Amino acid sequence: MLALYGKPTSINVRKVLWLCADLDLPLHHEPEPPADLLATLNPNRQVPVLRDGDFVLWESNSICRYLAVRAGRDDLLPGTAQDRARVEQWMDWQASDLNSAWRHVFMARVRQHPDYPDDARAEASLAQWNRLMGVLDTQLAGGHSHVAGNTFTLADIVLGLSTQRWRSTPGNKPVLPHVAAWFERLRQQPGFTEHVDNGVG
Repeated sequence: MLALYGKPTSINVRKVLWLCADLDLPLHHEPEPPADLLATLNPNRQVPVLRDGDFVLWESNSICRYLAVRAGRDDLLPGTAQDRARVEQWMDWQASDLNSAWRHVFMARVRQHPDYPDDARAEASLAQWNRLMGVLDTQLAGGHSHVAGNTFTLADIVLGLSTQRWRSTPGNKPVLPHVAAWFERLRQQPGFTEHVDNGVG
């Protein structure tokens, strides 16, 4: 059986949990692995970590890609070069640009971490986050029902969780009608209520 390590308050763990729900995969979930075990599984000592027999994998987007291919789900991660690249482009954008933008304001206003004061840096972080969410809104305004086309893919999973985090973080945010409509469509997917819109930031 697959084993997943990491607390479900982590947005990156929730990506994998949502995907496993969509795939209807049996999963042993260990929310709080011992520190020594985590160190042996991932040299970065971070979650999530997936174990599939003797195979161990870390980095949430890599885990999502692996599980989709393992399940033969070309709808989630297409096999053709251009269609796959389009999905992976948005996954990589989420992991790099979007994640970098929200860090300060989220840590200040939701986690209330002492290293991230709610000051001008938090406002600048939110402004950049809002700008990038506008990029996503423009993409969704192009006439497709989902991020990378008319099919639910891994891009929707990773960006759906980022969008939930944006929606739940206090601050002034623009109205993004295409993002809002797409987010409502995501509610139809298995696991959405449990792992995405579940009150966790």
